[in-house]
Amino acid sequence: MLSAGLPQGAVPKLERPGPLRERVYEALLELITTRALRPGQHLVESELAGHLGVSRQPVREALQRLNTEGWVDLRPAQGAFVHEPTEEEADQLLTVRTLLEAEAARLAAANANSAGIAALEEICATGEQAVADGEVDTVVATNAAFHAKVMNLAGNVVLAELAGQVDRRVRWYYQPVARQRGKQSWIEHRELIAAIADRDEQRATEVMRAHTEHTRTTYHQRAK
Repeated sequence: MLSAGLPQGAVPKLERPGPLRERVYEALLELITTRALRPGQHLVESELAGHLGVSRQPVREALQRLNTEGWVDLRPAQGAFVHEPTEEEADQLLTVRTLLEAEAARLAAANANSAGIAALEEICATGEQAVADGEVDTVVATNAAFHAKVMNLAGNVVLAELAGQVDRRVRWYYQPVARQRGKQSWIEHRELIAAIADRDEQRATEVMRAHTEHTRTTYHQRAK
């Protein structure tokens, strides 16, 4: 294993067509979000370039952009490191997430049709199976898909844009607690679907607020 922490061949080499700079950025951001590159990990330009099959220049540019966005820390004379979020950073973001998601749940209860509810049920079934199979990466991705669908059913473009700005960080924080949240998270999702299907706006709001607060609490308790 290389010092970049990725098994040789684990990351597919990027194809040349298209905006290479953007593709390298997206690839590195995804590796950070999924914690394939772990918080605090040293990022070596040459090794990352080798994994991605590109020169060091687009990697350097991507790391500089990720530093600006708070995903990477560039330390003088030391190099680049994956940012280690503080408890306060996580708390602030997850608190904002609760506000956005609770409103989305209310609007979804007001606006969702039978097709939308069926879509939520399908995603939930996939998530439940992933939990049963112990597929943490699938659980995280499916959890994000479920919440994105609720946001879509809300029908508020501005709300969706705001949620999109925090979505990747929510996935980042959810990854280390996905196994601990496990089955209970999807029980709460089922409760939310029921509230939305009943068009009970107040209940949907309460269920979503409690659901996201459970995740926030679990994140803070993860190391205890």
